[in-house]
Amino acid sequence: MKPDSTEPNILVQSSAVDLGDMFPEYAKTNVLQVAGKYFGHLSSASVHVTREGITYRCTVNMQMGALKMMSGEAKNKDLYAAFRAALQKTGKQLRRSKRELREDKAERIDKDMLLREGTTPRRTERRSEDVVPAANDEGDYRAAAE
Repeated sequence: MKPDSTEPNILVQSSAVDLGDMFPEYAKTNVLQVAGKYFGHLSSASVHVTREGITYRCTVNMQMGALKMMSGEAKNKDLYAAFRAALQKTGKQLRRSKRELREDKAERIDKDMLLREGTTPRRTERRSEDVVPAANDEGDYRAAAE
């Protein structure tokens, strides 16, 4: 997906790291791709990068429609790897919220029946008053064990 004027402004910023020309375009393209995959209507998004020692900390915030803000954060020595990990965490949150909102799940009747059958007593678990005592024959092998 190419960013155009109808798409919301995706803010890619850093206070102390020079991001160059390629990283902001890479970040915008990937954020739009994840947004299109899950809901399609991106309200706002931001990517913020900071430097902590030898690692980069990347935070990705995305808001889709009327949903709450989804946020993912990751650290890595490589800037692009930190961004991909943070975007993956945000994408997972979007996927889970989409699954939660979906109402097209069919009810599993067979599973419900299995659960109900599990609560009825089995033949081996019948009450002792329902069981007729066996005759004590000499040929009955159960009588010798008792």
